[in-house]
Amino acid sequence: MSIERVAIIGLGLLGGSVGLAIAEHLPDVRTTAYDADPAVRRRAAERGLAGTVCETAGEAVTGADLVLFCVPVGAMAQAAAMIAGHLSGDAIVSDVGSSKQSVMEALREALPGRTVIPAHPVAGTEQSGPDAGFASLFRQRWCILTPPSNVDPAAIAELTRFWEALGAKVEIMDAAHHDLVLAVTSHIPHLIAYTIVGTASDLEEVTRSEVIKYSAGGFRDFTRIAASDPTMWRDVFLSNRDAVLEMLGRFNEDLTALQRAIRRGDGEALFDLFTRTRDIRRSIVEQGQDDARPDFGRKDH
Repeated sequence: MSIERVAIIGLGLLGGSVGLAIAEHLPDVRTTAYDADPAVRRRAAERGLAGTVCETAGEAVTGADLVLFCVPVGAMAQAAAMIAGHLSGDAIVSDVGSSKQSVMEALREALPGRTVIPAHPVAGTEQSGPDAGFASLFRQRWCILTPPSNVDPAAIAELTRFWEALGAKVEIMDAAHHDLVLAVTSHIPHLIAYTIVGTASDLEEVTRSEVIKYSAGGFRDFTRIAASDPTMWRDVFLSNRDAVLEMLGRFNEDLTALQRAIRRGDGEALFDLFTRTRDIRRSIVEQGQDDARPDFGRKDH
């Protein structure tokens, strides 16, 4: 099969960016889309996020070769149930969520017998909504596919080609391993950012105006992460609970060791840690997963 028509369910940052990227890189592919919010549907139509913005999810997926759920992971089961009776028999069903085991279970339960290949494009900004999307979001970013063992390899190949056409680099990974990796690289950093920004705003000795006025680079970067969509991240932490709690336990152990080094005046331990983490940052930039500029290389959109 080949993907000639894509249905996008959910028209926020990721759904909108998928639609715009398809229009730019796969102009012969027809796109239909749906969002549960009528105001979002209107704005998506104005921006041209899809060829046709439909009034129902069923209408959007009718005849689609690929259905992409771009909704918060907690809404995945409900969104899948809406389209169950309208899906073509050979359609590929996928998503863009940040946790994969729970998504796979939700989609396979709601759509038994269908070709379900969960996916996670590791790309995003702190912005959300139909105005946030841009066509270059996936360029040189990883997209991780977590297909179950019984999925037709031809369908995996088709979905791989689709994401590669949008500019992404594709990796195949076990769903449980994905959730553990992303707990470290994405979920815990967001949790820390939400916590430190919340702590700063709650300090009685420091006014909120001072926190904002004297915000240095480190805190400012935390606030960028902490500005991410609240609904999406609430669902991520609940859906990936086990992996997040495991990594949070490890983080707490490391934080305790760091606290001990500071209390004891162990400068050597601090220097060794900071040297190691600096090398990791340099490796991320060298591998093209970020830009050395403070704007994260995102001014082109």
